[in-house]
Amino acid sequence: MALRAATRASALAVRQTEIVSRLLSETCDVTVEAVPVSTVGDRQAGTPIGAMGGKGVFVKEVQAAVLDGRADIAVHSAKDLSSSTPEGLVLAAVPPRGDPRDALVGCRLAHLRPGATVATGSIRRKAQLAWMRPDLVFAELRGNIATRLKKASAFDAIVMAAAALQRLGLEPVVLDVLEPDVFVPQVGQGAIAVECRADDRAVLETLLAIEHEPSRRAVDAERAFLAELGGDCDLPAGAYAVVGAGGTLELTGLLASPDGQTLIRDTRGDHDPETLGRSVARHLLDERGGRALLEPAP
Repeated sequence: MALRAATRASALAVRQTEIVSRLLSETCDVTVEAVPVSTVGDRQAGTPIGAMGGKGVFVKEVQAAVLDGRADIAVHSAKDLSSSTPEGLVLAAVPPRGDPRDALVGCRLAHLRPGATVATGSIRRKAQLAWMRPDLVFAELRGNIATRLKKASAFDAIVMAAAALQRLGLEPVVLDVLEPDVFVPQVGQGAIAVECRADDRAVLETLLAIEHEPSRRAVDAERAFLAELGGDCDLPAGAYAVVGAGGTLELTGLLASPDGQTLIRDTRGDHDPETLGRSVARHLLDERGGRALLEPAP
């Protein structure tokens, strides 16, 4: 079988498609042809993600290529996906997850000088750093991985996904990887998501061969957390789930104000990903005051 895989044209997206291709070749003797697609997020590299509508700016055109028949599957960074899958598509497989953590490049967190400038395009990263270090100053940072690394010397530090650096074989001189119990990752960070048409049974069955159940359950729990917050919540939010002993999932969810002055977290466990993700979100919203954060500013 030969499959056409819609993907962004960035080096990281291409590398992730190569990972999926290798897995399919090894498990099913399937070959994959990449179909590069330009997305709004790629074309407007100088615009803050929030100003373009947040989640979805890196995936909609890729999904459209599958829906209209130009490709058979879509390969995404799971963190770029909205909490719901478009009609006509199904999230068919989540291969083994990569490193979910965030990383500081250029300076270790403990060594940042007072008033240091940290560059990132993520409101989640800004809020958590501001909560930990209210003295920090933030600058916007967009572009592909290579572009961001080239800009790093203009700031005291930049924040990136550890998995992106690892998949591209990049080793910055100063790298401080932040553990999830200290710095909660974005929903789906480090995971690759593969979609196909919901009615394409042959492709769906093929993709099941590369599904990694622990990674899928964790990603499903994190996406359920985001869905309960309101789909594409534009507030700083993060979630990280792991499978523990006996198959029980443990999920830590985070919700914060954009300035980082308010930050709430909760950690719970359950066997069912959907139940777990939504229960953590409801606890933050209803018992920890999170709904007040969702209300528009007066």
